[in-house]
Amino acid sequence: MEGNYSSVLLKNVVGEFTRLPGIGQKTALRLALHLLKQSPEVAAALGESILKLRSEIKYCTVCNNISDREICDVCSNPRRDHTTLCIVEDIRDMLAIENTGQFKGVYHILGGIISPVEGIGPSDLSIAPIVAKVGTGNFREIIMALPATVEGDTTNFYLYKMLKQFDVNISIIARGIPVGDELDYTDEITLGRSILMRQPYQGIKG
Repeated sequence: MEGNYSSVLLKNVVGEFTRLPGIGQKTALRLALHLLKQSPEVAAALGESILKLRSEIKYCTVCNNISDREICDVCSNPRRDHTTLCIVEDIRDMLAIENTGQFKGVYHILGGIISPVEGIGPSDLSIAPIVAKVGTGNFREIIMALPATVEGDTTNFYLYKMLKQFDVNISIIARGIPVGDELDYTDEITLGRSILMRQPYQGIKG
């Protein structure tokens, strides 16, 4: 690792911080020095919260959302529309849609999108549970809210092929989102409108 440090302890902490996405060496050093200025209680609280996050976090058995319980707050909320299912790539996308306040249904988190280049196929994603859910006949609409990328479009089409056998409306969020953009980087107003202005999915057009 680059940089000279007067303390191996400091160097180790900086090295751990740089493992985090978007954290370079300078930012990592700044964070480490900031912690040194805090009380031991503050540092202990940070360390304990990270350990608890890693050891005690659960994934919702219904939708794969991060939760403190077996079933997350969204899935267990009787005021949500449990007949409308929104399919997203990951938890960040679900949080982005929730922040718009425009969607009142429930979610299913795929855990990724189909990407042959990265070796990710349908069997690597949480697709079979979606088919099982829709097969129960409890849903009236499925909304596919995946990135506006080639991989996102491929995943949309695969999901459509798997779900079109059921008596359910299949829609896709409006393409007000620029091609190549990810949902969690889209402003809330644009994302909210794309949910409200969703359109019936017709498959891939040549």
